[in-house]
Amino acid sequence: MGKINVARVILGGLLAGLVMNVSEYVLNIYVVADEANAVYQRLGVQPPGMHQIAIFLIMGFVLGIIMIFVYAAMRPRFGAGAKTAIIAGVVTWIVSMFGPVADVVMGITPPSMLGLPGIWSLVEMAVAGVIGAWVYKESA
Repeated sequence: MGKINVARVILGGLLAGLVMNVSEYVLNIYVVADEANAVYQRLGVQPPGMHQIAIFLIMGFVLGIIMIFVYAAMRPRFGAGAKTAIIAGVVTWIVSMFGPVADVVMGITPPSMLGLPGIWSLVEMAVAGVIGAWVYKESA
């Protein structure tokens, strides 16, 4: 069992983060924009500006790195490959859904904002996990 290759975790994580950020762009600009804007209006807040978007992009890359770290940590037990990468993506998705679920519980966002966006992000993270894991190789 080799050591975790940190450089490859970062490289694979950045690639996974890129996949997630592009997917989130499509989701938020083309799929749920109207519903999200209705939530902003109801709450009396402005839609995200460039500063917030920059933070979200950074968060996407950090989440990708965390996902590939989880993949690298799982490899000795589950083996290398797409199945382990998908499991790492699902684990990351579960943890990432705590915030959106809390927002629904608190009445900040409607439950409908969990349905399609939740399924979308599940698929997105599974795909991002496979793509990021494709780059990851163990240290010698």
